[in-house]
Amino acid sequence: MFTFLLNVPWEFLQVPLYVGMTSMPHWTAVQACMQAAAGDAVIGLTAYWVVALWQRRRGWLRRYGHKECVVFVLTGLLITVGLEWHATVITLRWTYAPVMPTLPWLGTGLMPLLQWLTLPPLILWISSRHFIGTLALMKGADCPLGYTRVIG
Repeated sequence: MFTFLLNVPWEFLQVPLYVGMTSMPHWTAVQACMQAAAGDAVIGLTAYWVVALWQRRRGWLRRYGHKECVVFVLTGLLITVGLEWHATVITLRWTYAPVMPTLPWLGTGLMPLLQWLTLPPLILWISSRHFIGTLALMKGADCPLGYTRVIG
């Protein structure tokens, strides 16, 4: 959920970096951005399960460290590089605008890579806080940040 919500604005900000996006009808461009954000959410979910399989526990988000964060980010990066390459070279689903900086040896756009370097640590932190807060509310424990247990 947080992966989708944080990637929506990123996708809208990237619109000028893709050929034809700025001239698309408004609703078509909105749908394309939402579809891309949904794809990012699937990538995030896949990265979550890669870490869960590696750690042999699906609740790893409760207590994660740098290693889990690195594996999560690298998984997202690898999938993104593969998908961007497939879409821009093999299927030609989209094309980068001349203003999109690309990596010379891969041809992958820099913004999709920065997206998977900057957003995942924030996504993990928010998700972890949400997970811990939900557990505290379910157990009736003292909640962080002064929140009180909801009764009823």
